[in-house]
Amino acid sequence: MPDRCEVLPGDSVVARRGGGLLWVDAPGSPALVAALHACLGVSGPGADRVLAAVAGQVSRLSDGPVSFALVLADTTDGAGSGVALWSGKGQPAVDGVPVSGSAADGCTLAAGFALGQTLYVGPGQPAAAMPPGVALDLVEGTVPGSGALLQLAAAVPPSVAVPRSTGLPSESPFTASTDGGFSGGGRAAAAAAPSGEQTAFWRPEPPAAPVLRFDDGLVVTVDEDLVLGRRPDGHDLVTSGSARPVPIADTQNVLSSAHAAIQRSGREVSLIDLGSLNGTHVAGPEATEWTQLEPGVPHVLADGDRLLLGWTVITFEQAAE
Repeated sequence: MPDRCEVLPGDSVVARRGGGLLWVDAPGSPALVAALHACLGVSGPGADRVLAAVAGQVSRLSDGPVSFALVLADTTDGAGSGVALWSGKGQPAVDGVPVSGSAADGCTLAAGFALGQTLYVGPGQPAAAMPPGVALDLVEGTVPGSGALLQLAAAVPPSVAVPRSTGLPSESPFTASTDGGFSGGGRAAAAAAPSGEQTAFWRPEPPAAPVLRFDDGLVVTVDEDLVLGRRPDGHDLVTSGSARPVPIADTQNVLSSAHAAIQRSGREVSLIDLGSLNGTHVAGPEATEWTQLEPGVPHVLADGDRLLLGWTVITFEQAAE
């Protein structure tokens, strides 16, 4: 059965694994985020019992307002059915109609509902059709996002079609278990598709090209120049086509819209502060202090260097020649 997951970039967290979709906004509660992520590997008749158990732990795990919507899709029967757990602003919807369920320890739980043609997971009603060049196509992994729309049985309309990236094994693990990963926002791993749209992906193993490994485990391949920040799409390097935007969710407002750039020259990779408000810092693998970069002055990176953008820690990895 064909399926396609579109994610609209935003400051919450969207994840996909196999037939599971997750949207979560749980500031200060990485344990809850990790518990919900763990459920993405659950399917079959026991899924409702697992979600009911998670619902019973929400009050203990959460710290502050929590909103999430988690749906496990089972398409093995051909027609497709789902099990869902949600709370707060989170809400799943099937073909534009919100799913209804029963109360379970402060959350709402629904099981055995038909999946229809499209499944939406996010805050409230599904968003309107996502225009090309804005939506992320999430194959596997976790990205910042305001919601996810999974096409389960219908062909994708040409107006929103995006070339798919290489698929990843369904058993590829991904976790979210650190405060740095989610109290400061999820991290995006994005690569440009040939038509200019973006494809989010998860790489458990470093590729041959240099990579940026975020502190929550996500990886961005440095196969071209990059602009990193809260909303880097509007920077001149991106709009001119010279660089690819890498948005970083920032719930604490410590990142600039275009915070820093990564530039390649052969095998040499440089980090450049783009005049960010809170500065861009770098430290070697064994360094105990951060060094702040001068805005606009390239700093050549070496394997193992650590980058600090706001509260986001990124490690630069480059294989030996």
